[in-house]
Amino acid sequence: MPAERLDPTDIRILRELQENARLSNVDLAERVHLSPSPCLARVRSLERAGVVDRYVTLLDPRKVGLGVSVFIHITLDRQVGATLESFERAISGFDEVMECYLMTGDSDYLLRVVVADVDALQQFILTRLTTLPGVANIRSSFALKQVKYKTSLPLGQAG
Repeated sequence: MPAERLDPTDIRILRELQENARLSNVDLAERVHLSPSPCLARVRSLERAGVVDRYVTLLDPRKVGLGVSVFIHITLDRQVGATLESFERAISGFDEVMECYLMTGDSDYLLRVVVADVDALQQFILTRLTTLPGVANIRSSFALKQVKYKTSLPLGQAG
């Protein structure tokens, strides 16, 4: 279901689910001004189309002992297919890596890594990142304060 096929009711459903995926179908239907049966049919359709990828629980990193958030810029020695695939495969297996993006500009990849403390970051860099083939440069920046964090997409711009 491409974005151009999302109607205003679909957008309302998606907004509500992004804010609280635990809403019951009855509560969701009430909030989006539908009866429960058509609301459930729309949600199932959005799921089948892959618009709703999955449902998750968001945790407070500090409350589970993961208070250090770090952005790491990685430069590879060569940006060729095999090196990129190998790097991406390895990064996908590291639990500390929350996000990984192939970038334009000065670095090849940008990682967002969450760890318990500076010692855990040092271990991650020394035992995982520096051992990956093709890694030429690693630059880290610590997040001092989280000013904004959201998981909801800006659906007002959809379509």
